[in-house]
Amino acid sequence: DMQPALGWDRTGCSCGFRRNWGKLGIFALMTVEVSYWSRILLLSLGLLAASATAQNCSYVFQGPNGTIQSPGFPYGYPNYANCTWTITAEEQNRIQLVFQSFALEEDFDVLSVYDGLPQQGNLRTRLTGFQLPAPIVSTGVVLSLWLVSDYAVSAQGFQANYEVLPSHTCGNPGRLQNGIQQGTTFSIGDKVRYSCNPGFFLEGHALLTCHASSENSASWDFPLPSCRADDACGGTLRGQSGIISSPHYPSEYGNNADCTWTILAEPGDTIALVFMDFQLEDGYDFLEVTGTEGSSLWFTGLNLPAPVISSKNWLRLHFTSDGNHRQKGFSAQYQVKKQIELKSRGVKLMPSKDNNQKTSVLTQVGVSQGHNMCPDPGIPE
Repeated sequence: DMQPALGWDRTGCSCGFRRNWGKLGIFALMTVEVSYWSRILLLSLGLLAASATAQNCSYVFQGPNGTIQSPGFPYGYPNYANCTWTITAEEQNRIQLVFQSFALEEDFDVLSVYDGLPQQGNLRTRLTGFQLPAPIVSTGVVLSLWLVSDYAVSAQGFQANYEVLPSHTCGNPGRLQNGIQQGTTFSIGDKVRYSCNPGFFLEGHALLTCHASSENSASWDFPLPSCRADDACGGTLRGQSGIISSPHYPSEYGNNADCTWTILAEPGDTIALVFMDFQLEDGYDFLEVTGTEGSSLWFTGLNLPAPVISSKNWLRLHFTSDGNHRQKGFSAQYQVKKQIELKSRGVKLMPSKDNNQKTSVLTQVGVSQGHNMCPDPGIPE
């Protein structure tokens, strides 16, 4: 059987260290020796064992459009849910998923979306909580969803509509919470402009253009921006180099953090990201990095990630923490690599193959924070 990626298996007693109030009641009940209460105990244990059985379900969709709902929607999904949905389109098509409703117990019940079959390397995003997610468009002909719930507390669930699109269209990039979207067509050459409501500031690129990409496909030139309050964490970075750190670093970050940083460079440029420190609660707090080849990169735990090289002229970091426990956080240095510099000097961006050391990327320019000192070039191929 497949297991949820990245430590999200919280079924059964694996969650007990977070919610041990249930065990106390059982242990108290076991101390009663009266025959009547013994029968009640046996009945209670029987019901507990029955409820621990996973509520498995699996669905396959192949039509041009359809609706996906969590089991029991809108009256609540069951505990121990373990359900998958796989949408398959014909060649030269892609799949757009638009959520109509979304409510999962935050941090404990998770919907994972995969750009392909439900395998860890295809993980596109993990969704939890009560905020309506932005539309998701697959890069290929398969899009999968995986719902996993723990043993207690439920919510309304989710409902989403999917539609098969030609591969040469970008699909709806999505609307902004506390923002405005201008533009209603999403084919090659079309543009969508975003702005924010009063009291909020746009983070990211305001204008998105749908352009042709490789293999008869299309994509937006920048990720969906966001509207944030003035005192929120995150931000848009446009400099040649800089430092990105979790809130309050090097002190511990707070619970329920949700921060997004977007690094923007000129067309044709790439961005190198080197981690100098990384300490997150393993399996519960995550840093997602997008803007590289393939699916998003997900980092958690105490291991220092390898350097990241963008495949586009932007890189986005999205940090989230749950409602329990905290760690020191992370600090990373980014540097923009100019297209003209790469061509004229023959510079090749390359991570070190030794992931156990604080590594960097090949460079021939100093970083302002490094006082003109070049980072370790790494091990040659």
